[in-house]
Amino acid sequence: MTAVVVTGIGVVAPTGLGLDAYWAATLRGDDGIRRVTAFDPGRYPTQRAGEVTGFEPGEHLPGRLIPQTDRMTQFALAASDWAVADSGVDLDSVPELERGVVTAGASGGFGFGQRELQNLWGESPKKVSAYMSFAWFYAVNTGQISIRHGMSGPAGVLVAEQAGGLDALAHARRQVRAGRRLMISGGMDCSLCPYGMAAQLAGGRLGTEAYRPFDSRAAGHLPGEGGAILVLEDAERARAEGRRSYGEIAGFGATFDPRPGSGRPPALRRAVEQALADAGTRPEDIAVVFADGAGVPELDAAEATALTEVFGDRGVAVTVPKTATGRLYSGAGPLDVVAALLSLRDQVAPPTLNVDRVPDAYGLDLVVGRPRPVSGSAALVLARGFHGFNSAMVVRAPAPAGAVAARFAGGAAA
Repeated sequence: MTAVVVTGIGVVAPTGLGLDAYWAATLRGDDGIRRVTAFDPGRYPTQRAGEVTGFEPGEHLPGRLIPQTDRMTQFALAASDWAVADSGVDLDSVPELERGVVTAGASGGFGFGQRELQNLWGESPKKVSAYMSFAWFYAVNTGQISIRHGMSGPAGVLVAEQAGGLDALAHARRQVRAGRRLMISGGMDCSLCPYGMAAQLAGGRLGTEAYRPFDSRAAGHLPGEGGAILVLEDAERARAEGRRSYGEIAGFGATFDPRPGSGRPPALRRAVEQALADAGTRPEDIAVVFADGAGVPELDAAEATALTEVFGDRGVAVTVPKTATGRLYSGAGPLDVVAALLSLRDQVAPPTLNVDRVPDAYGLDLVVGRPRPVSGSAALVLARGFHGFNSAMVVRAPAPAGAVAARFAGGAAA
């Protein structure tokens, strides 16, 4: 099987624009959650969120695109530009049908949609933008990225709320394994507007003060905006063309929880086991787990149970760096994959913020307060979506030259 690696990364996050700024802030423990400024949140019980600051669309995109796109898509286009530039690939050398795009979406262009609905009901149908036909749609990022970069190959969008970002990366991996030269993949969400906040509140999982997963005071999550876009390529081809790799998308598993009240256990553990088996990796080979960290007591307990069943009581370092950004929905999984790859590169696990009262019953070795040195070549990323989606992804540090071909020649799974 073909080894698929990440050769380029673009990040837009509440804690930093660009890969280096995001990672430095993550290791410092910078907190990107603050009172919302995009609108007056005074009428809402949740008034704090992970809001991206310092992003000026005109500095990153052609002026003609700005009125056509929601803030979410502006993030995605800028991040895709950064990811392609970071990879060092010459897109003109890749046939258009051999390069494609798969992204994840959860909320679509909420801000754009709200503005045009206000125009419709407050003024006239003639005031509604023609771009409303696609700018609000959850698939728009895939379309706009494919147009911007001339990607005429496979295209798709995965919708599984927070789990969707990992699903998109896994689907892109399948396309590279099937022979596609290059895939752009990841997720980006932005729903910090009155319409978006109302929709999130309806889900019943938003907190009001702090986002404290696995803490005895956990009372819901705080939302955020942003995510990450990645370039995926065949490992041997990238190496032959002189491009470095951040690491391999080595394993993936996805399951769906049984209906509430069925008496059957959650299926997250099975997703983890699938991902480990797909990667040909043992639990003891995992250096750190990037947990989903719902911040809802019953969901935190279920995730802790799955982790202790696989790794044993306090058997692996666990971290939730999204406590600094809020839950980014479709952007969360790809951003955690980025953090996992950099953790393996630097052999350090970033901290979980705001958490210092982890119940002993959870059996977790949670990284809190400050970064912690870790040792190993693989990391596990988990993501769960509303209504029962579970996804798990194993990433592996870059292999030495020749090691990838030798591993697959020996029959190991990827």
